[in-house]
Formats: sequence, C-alpha cells, structure tokens
Amino acid sequence: MFVVENFFTALAAVVYYILELYIYVVVARALISWVNPDPWNPIVQFLDRVTEPVLAPIRRLIGWRLGMDFSPMVLILILIFLQKFIVPSLAQMAATIGSGASTGGIP
Repeated sequence: MFVVENFFTALAAVVYYILELYIYVVVARALISWVNPDPWNPIVQFLDRVTEPVLAPIRRLIGWRLGMDFSPMVLILILIFLQKFIVPSLAQMAATIGSGASTGGIP
C-alpha cells in the first residue's frame, strides 16, 4: 500500500504547484492589463489564452463593480481555497492509507 500512499502524496504536491503556478499567471495577467499591452505579443497572447476561459464565467457572475474587473481577485481566492482544501485532503488520504497499511489493513 506504500505505492498508493506515495502516489497520493506526490499528487498532492503536483496539484499544489500547479495551482501556485496558475496563481502567478493570473497575477501576471492582471498586472499586464494595467499597462495597455500589445495584443500581438506572444506573452500577452499566452496569458490571455490560459486565463480567459476561467475568468470569463467569473466576470459574467460578478460583473463590473466600481469600474474595475475583480474577476482575477476572485479567481485567486478560489485557487487559494482549492490549495487549502484539495491538497491537505489528498495528503490526509495518503496518511490514512499509510496508517492502514501498517496495521495490516485491520482497523
């Protein structure tokens, strides 16, 4: 069972780093939007392609308030929530599997 435990531990780490990286991408997109970027720049196109499918539904839900787009902030809060919920759940699942294997699978 140690293989399953190691799998869930590794999965928790990978999910954490993917969510962390995506937070940085969303922050970069928000910062670049302040300076009127060149739409033909490959970096701007990449950031737009990666974030717009997630930001568009949030933007539709919350709309524009006070003349500012708060969808990146909402998305970052959602991603932090997922980091704090999914990653510890996967780690706890790995620990539960590990403790069950040490007792021979008998509670």
